[in-house]
Amino acid sequence: MNGHVKSMRFQQFMEKATTLLSLLLVMAVDSSRTVAASRNQQCGNSLLQTLKLTRLVQKESVDLIKTYKASQGEMSELICKVSVNNVPDPNISGLEPSERLMSVYTHLQEFFPHLKRVYEQQTDLQSPTSPLLTDLSRVNASSKNLAALINDFYQSLFPNLPLPEPAGGPTTLPPPQNVFQQKVYGCVVLKTYKELLSNVSRELRTLKSKVCRRRIQMNTLF
Repeated sequence: MNGHVKSMRFQQFMEKATTLLSLLLVMAVDSSRTVAASRNQQCGNSLLQTLKLTRLVQKESVDLIKTYKASQGEMSELICKVSVNNVPDPNISGLEPSERLMSVYTHLQEFFPHLKRVYEQQTDLQSPTSPLLTDLSRVNASSKNLAALINDFYQSLFPNLPLPEPAGGPTTLPPPQNVFQQKVYGCVVLKTYKELLSNVSRELRTLKSKVCRRRIQMNTLF
């Protein structure tokens, strides 16, 4: 009897242990899914915040071009149709999401010296109270905030793939220009920058479905 009782107690113990283990596994899976869902929500919220700011800067750039043309005199339409060199490419490159998001950040950084140069040139051409100078300052400040958000978003997604540091050498800017060339250069920079912002907005919408959803799938698997 003692052997039979011990056997029964051992069997009951194993049944309870198995039940407890199953319960713990279920709780672990649920916890993993909860954490993954939370991270996915954070990813989506961060991306949404970045996308909202991108759209705001994009709208500001549209208004800026209108103000720019209005401040350049009778030949404003003509000067905005001329092409110039030494303006960064507005197209996003890369195959993987990390590469494309890095390209977004790098392109924004490349435009900052050009936006600064346009502001400096227009400071010499406009009165101190010109609305153009105010709009240029606003777009420049908003753009730097956007670059900072994209930096943070990138680091949260790809902590092991650091963004490249800004180039240490001088940025390729145009040589000294006459007034007409300055007006042309300014309009081309602003138009191209507006195109970049449109590409950035499109890119962020694409990344939302690729990066955040992939992240929750990977968290669930591992």
